[in-house]
Amino acid sequence: MVVLFAVGSFITTLLGGVAAIRIRDYRHLVLGLAAGLMLGVVALDLIPEALAQQPARVFGVPTPLLTFVLGFLVLHIIERTVGIHRGHESEYATHSHAPAVGFLAASGLVGHSVMDGFAIGAAFQAGSSVGIVVALAVIAHDFADGFNTYTIATLYGNKRRRAITLLAADAVAPVIGASITLLFVIPHAVLGLYLGFFAGFLMYLATSDILPEAHASHPTRLTVLATIAGAAFIWLVVGLAS
Repeated sequence: MVVLFAVGSFITTLLGGVAAIRIRDYRHLVLGLAAGLMLGVVALDLIPEALAQQPARVFGVPTPLLTFVLGFLVLHIIERTVGIHRGHESEYATHSHAPAVGFLAASGLVGHSVMDGFAIGAAFQAGSSVGIVVALAVIAHDFADGFNTYTIATLYGNKRRRAITLLAADAVAPVIGASITLLFVIPHAVLGLYLGFFAGFLMYLATSDILPEAHASHPTRLTVLATIAGAAFIWLVVGLAS
C-alpha cells in the first residue's frame, strides 16, 4: 500500500517536469509560478511540518527555525564566496549562474522527495486514514517538485540531459523513501531539523534568484499573478489534506 501511493507521487513528479519542459515561450511565467510554488511549500508545508516534528527550543527559538536560517545563510554564503552571482541586483537579465548550484539545488529537491516518501511511510505507520491523507498531499505537491527540479536545473545552466536525469531521480525518490520506511522509522527530531534547513534553502532560491530572474526580461503583471497562483495552489493542497 505504501509503495503504491509512492508510485502515484512518481507519476505526478514526471508530469510536473514535462510541464516545465514544454512551456518555453512563457519562461517568465514558469519561473514566477515556480517561485510561488516554492514559497507556498516553505511557508505552508515545510515549516509547519518541521515545527510539528521538532518542537524543541534553543534560547527561546524553535530549532527548525534556526536550521531554516542556517539553510538560507549557507546558500547565500556559498553564492557570495564562490562568486556564483555576477552582476548587480539591477542587472538580473545579465546574471550568469554556475551549473553546480543548479545541480546542488535540484539534488536538494531530490532529497526532499526522498523525505516525502518517508513521510508517506511514517504516516501509514500511524494509521491508514492518516497515511492516505498524507499520501494525497504528497502526490499533489510533487507535481510542483518535478516542475521546480527541471526549472532550477536549467535556470542555472545545466544541459537538458542532466536536468531530465535529475527529474527522473526526483520522480524515483519518493518510492525509495517509502520503501525504506518498511525497514525503520526516521526519528522525528532529525526530520524536523532537516525540513527546516531545506525550507531555508528553498526560500533563498525563490527570493534571491528565481523571482528576480522571472522579472528580468518580462516584468509583467501576469508574472506576479503566476507567483500568487503558485502559492495559492499549495494553500489549496494543504487545506484539502487537513
